[in-house]
Amino acid sequence: MKLYTIGFTNKSARKFFELLKAHNIRRILDTRISNSSQLSGFAKGSDLEFFAKAIGDIGYSHKLELAPTKDLLDKYRKKEILWDEYAEKYVDLLRARKVENNLNVEELDHACLLCSEHLPEKCHRRLLAEYIRDTHPEIEIVHLK
Repeated sequence: MKLYTIGFTNKSARKFFELLKAHNIRRILDTRISNSSQLSGFAKGSDLEFFAKAIGDIGYSHKLELAPTKDLLDKYRKKEILWDEYAEKYVDLLRARKVENNLNVEELDHACLLCSEHLPEKCHRRLLAEYIRDTHPEIEIVHLK
């Protein structure tokens, strides 16, 4: 069972959708707080849902319960907290929300966690993927770059 992650920043629409298609992604799970910013370009929620279906027959859903809180993300972006504290607080948030109880594990196979960050190392989508894998060790995580 494979769970993928991807960030859309620094990717053209062509590269983004080619990566998804090459890895047989079945659904995109959007983990952003807000998916409607004009700065998102092709990854704006309603547009992304249309493009994913039209280009690759890929499903789409915005999963706000998987996103960090606005307050937590703002503190990190404003450098009020460092990455390690952000990561700890985000994982605590996932535990408090009991996200593992609201995910259908079978639907995670060939699903792709989406966020804006180009690389996964300092992105909540990596933390989320690892959190899910910790509760479902059969899952292999693949970061699309």
